[in-house]
Amino acid sequence: MSSRGRAAEVRLSIPANSAYVAVPRSVVGNLAARNDFTLDAIDDLRIAVDEACALLLPEAADGVLDCVFEIDPPQLTVRASAVVPNGWTPDTDSFGWTVLTALVESATAETVGARLTITVTATATATETA
Repeated sequence: MSSRGRAAEVRLSIPANSAYVAVPRSVVGNLAARNDFTLDAIDDLRIAVDEACALLLPEAADGVLDCVFEIDPPQLTVRASAVVPNGWTPDTDSFGWTVLTALVESATAETVGARLTITVTATATATETA
């Protein structure tokens, strides 16, 4: 949460190239760790963000992938988006989508104009016990 009592937000734009997917994966891992997510939940979020990016990368018409990370403890929401070809949506019956939805509380895909946004949300739970 920001110092003003509102959800904090981190914005990131990367080239739509698989070599750069490690950047949003690292950012979500760092933010989750700072907001009391368990180690397993952090790994799940990293994989979910990786899958969301992997779904968008080959379709990013302008060569850019945008990610917005919203931290509103205990919730963390990630929105990965790109300009995509007209009418394209991710195959929600695919293995990648199945993995994505299994790892987080919610996952949605929404198109506004030419931009498709995949939103994933997770909530920090009680800490792990040794």
